[in-house]
Parts: sequence; structure tokens; C-alpha cells
Amino acid sequence: MRLHRGVGALIFGTALAGAALLWWSVSDTAAGSDDPDGLVVGAWHLLYDTEAPTTATLAAAVGLALLFAAGVALLERRIANRARRSEDGDRLPLSPKRIMAETRGVFHGAVTVTVLVPAHNEAAAIGATLTSLRAQSAAPDRIVVVADNCTDDTVAIARHHGAEVIESVDNVHKKAGALNQALRLILPAQGENDLVMVMDADTVLDDGFLAAGVRRMSDDRALMAIGGLFYGEDGKGLIGQFQRNEYTRYARDLQRRRGRVFVLTGTATIFRPRALRTVADERGHSLPGVPGDVYDTLVLTEDNEITLALKVLGGLIVSPSECTVVTEVMPTWRALWAQRLRWQRGALENLGEYGMRPATFRYWAQQLGIGYGVIALGSYLTMMVLMMVSFDTWIWFPFWLGTGLVFTVERIITVWRGGWRARILAATLFPELFYALFLDIVYLKGIVDLSLGRQATWKHVPQTPTRVKESAR
Repeated sequence: MRLHRGVGALIFGTALAGAALLWWSVSDTAAGSDDPDGLVVGAWHLLYDTEAPTTATLAAAVGLALLFAAGVALLERRIANRARRSEDGDRLPLSPKRIMAETRGVFHGAVTVTVLVPAHNEAAAIGATLTSLRAQSAAPDRIVVVADNCTDDTVAIARHHGAEVIESVDNVHKKAGALNQALRLILPAQGENDLVMVMDADTVLDDGFLAAGVRRMSDDRALMAIGGLFYGEDGKGLIGQFQRNEYTRYARDLQRRRGRVFVLTGTATIFRPRALRTVADERGHSLPGVPGDVYDTLVLTEDNEITLALKVLGGLIVSPSECTVVTEVMPTWRALWAQRLRWQRGALENLGEYGMRPATFRYWAQQLGIGYGVIALGSYLTMMVLMMVSFDTWIWFPFWLGTGLVFTVERIITVWRGGWRARILAATLFPELFYALFLDIVYLKGIVDLSLGRQATWKHVPQTPTRVKESAR
């Protein structure tokens, strides 16, 4: 608990220090010159200046940003290359070089796919999920619905659609606990090429997902897991469009990274059995958690945690552009708040458990970047409000108007694949800025809760049938 509290304070404190250092370095105060305007007016000029930044200021800001981005990318690449080439079976048992050496020249049989669908009271959505699985051009060999403490018709609907059902027994650890119970029954019989896919009950696979996943696993023996690129379902009004735009940008980022995945999303991920068994074996040793468990039952975001686990063990994981899924978007701001707070708390707690390791460096840098973004957006909106209340008329500043135009164009381009609704929302700019502000407040709430040692809770949001997004097909 003490470690968890320190994580929140460390991340936000470092981001704040970085923002203050940049601010100081490009301000007149850094030159040590006397301010003729005095303390009060001088402080105002430091906080808010109507003049465009000097060329030197812009160069310093851009230079620092590029250096930070290049440094993170270089270190990430170096860490990944060292993990791929490692032959250290004790420290990196899933390293690609080691896996390739062990499996060279051995035929492990035809590839099969077993799909696990964890479900808690998902009667409204489970039918569409199972139908999308049956409709795949390369249908799975086995579909198992893992029913966890269901009190509705989830089990009956699953059996009606021809799926096997494993019902959890005395499970108090939510989704992770139910999956652990199912995997203890299934994994022992799985061979090297008997793939296991875990997918959410509110997700619909686009056709070709499984075929592409099987092909990638067959072509690359060292590949340990394949995650899906997820898009938001249609509907749910403006809040639904906000989330669809966010997911579209995330998918674009992954495609630009050539599938180098941030998180093996719980919407749909294909695992090689060796990877899951190795994770279970390393729990309590090189990995946090209970020995023998595949999923850590003490975390809020089991998909993020198992991603870190596989990377720490040297596993190669990707999210190919061919593997796309449509997932539900939250219907209300309250539901979205609960979902994102769980994601944020979970990500921070996972980093606290794993600490600073080569495999987690990218994630620490990402959290620091989010913290700096919170400060930047908050400062920008605060300054706009101050300007509106300080002047009798609105004043247009050409430099900042041009900066805003560039930002707007970027927002439109990054959601272009989402369709005309996504482009119009991005073009209006300010609604998405306030959506970003909402997410920033969630981030701050997660930091504060973690720093104060407040207990996190997992809140279940009742699902509705997922509406397939045509533009994602």
C-alpha cells in the first residue's frame, strides 16, 4: 500500500517538475534580468503573455519535446531488441530467440483455437458475441462461456448458441478469478499450437479476425500473443462519438507502430498456451500474484497486467491491423467515469507492483506524458477563462489562432477513418477538448486516490447488444 501511494505522487510530481522546468527555461526569469514591471505584474507576464513566443522559445520547446520522444523511442527499441536476442531462460523464458531454438524442426500439430468468453450477467450481449464467433471465416474449434456468478439468462443463452459453459465456483475475484478457474481445466490439455483466445462478452469480432490471428501465429513460432484493434460500436449519442474518436486514434497509433502493442486488450486477445503456463509458473517469483494463477486477482485491469507480465518474461506480442473488433461504448458519463477510473487506477497499481524494469520503462514514460498533458490542457483552458473575464471584448491572437488551426487539422486527420460524424466532431475542437478535460480529471482522481491509499472498487456496467460499426469492417 505504501508503494502504491508513492507511485501516484512520483508520477504527478515528476510531470509537474518537468512542466515547471520548461516554463522557467523559456521565460524571462531564467535570464536573471530585473523585471521592470514589479513582482505582481511580472508574475502575471510569466503566467500569461499576449505576445507570441520568440523563435528561441519555440525552438527550445520543440527541441525538448523531440529529445524526449526520441529518447523514449530509442530506449524502447534497445530494450525490445535485447529481449528478442536473449538466451537467458531464467530471466526471459519467453524470449523469441529461445523459443525459436526450442521449437525448431518440431511439428506440433494443426493449429486449433479455443475461445473463452468470461461473462457476468451478460444476457443482453452474449448472443451477438457468440454469433460473431460462429460467423468467422475460420471458426473456432471450441467456444467456452465462463459464467461468473450469473443471476440472469446468460448460461441458457450461451448453451442455446451451442457454446460450452463453465460456471465459476465460489469465485470472489471477478473476471480474473473466473478465468483462472477455467484455465486450470483447459490449459493442461493444450499443445504448442492449441491457441487460447480470451474475449469480452460485449465484443463482436470483425470477419477475418481469427483467420488473421491463426496465420500470424503459424508464420511466427516466437509470437506469444495477438491483441485486437478495437473500435466503438455505433450509437449512444455524443458520448458514444467521443469514445469512437478516441478508439480510432488509438488504433491509428498502433498501426503506425506496426502493431507493437501497448496493452493486450481484454476485448479479444489470442494467447499461445506456453505463454499462459509460463506466466502461471512465474507468479510469486519474477511476477507478482499467486503461484499457479494466470491472471493476477488483486489488480483492477487484468489485461494490462498480463501484458506487463508477458513483456517482463520477454514474450513477443503484437496487434495486427487485420485483427479488429467492435466493442461497446459507455452509455452515460457516470458509466464512463467508472470505467476510466478503473483503467487508470489499474494501470498505476500495476506499475507500482512491477516497479521500474526495462519492460515497464515505456509505461512509466507514458504516465509521465499523460501527467504533463493534464497540466498543459488545464493551463490552456484556465488562461482562456482568465482572458474572457479580464477583457471587455474577445481578442484574436494570430499566433495562437494558427496553433489552434494546426491542432484542429491534426484532430480531423487522426479520426478520418471514423467517418463524417467523427470528422465534424473533431473539427469543432472544443467539445473534444472538454472530453479530454474529463479524462484528465479522471486521471487526477486516480492519482489522488492512489496517493491517499483509498480502496479501489470494480464496478460492473450492465451491457446492451453491441451494434456493429460498419466503418470498422
